[in-house]
Amino acid sequence: MGAKSSLSDLDAQIAKLRERRRLLIVKSAERFARAATKSGLAEMEIPDEEVDRILEEIAARFRKAEKKGTAGATASPPRQASGGFGTPAVVSHDG
Repeated sequence: MGAKSSLSDLDAQIAKLRERRRLLIVKSAERFARAATKSGLAEMEIPDEEVDRILEEIAARFRKAEKKGTAGATASPPRQASGGFGTPAVVSHDG
């Protein structure tokens, strides 16, 4: 009977890990959706292939910086007191 309870325990752990994974994916998607909305990208009609290509370029830039050990210096602009990044910018969404 010890094996049965161990299998049940493993199944429960797997279920918890799957749920945790799902939540991490949702949080990540929400984070990128907020960034796209804030920057105005969400309102632009950019083909999915172009968005994929641009994001791959950005990811490659950050991976390159990580390998050099300078990810913190090049990847994160200074935070403003208001919680934003860098210099405040005005983004027009008037079309």
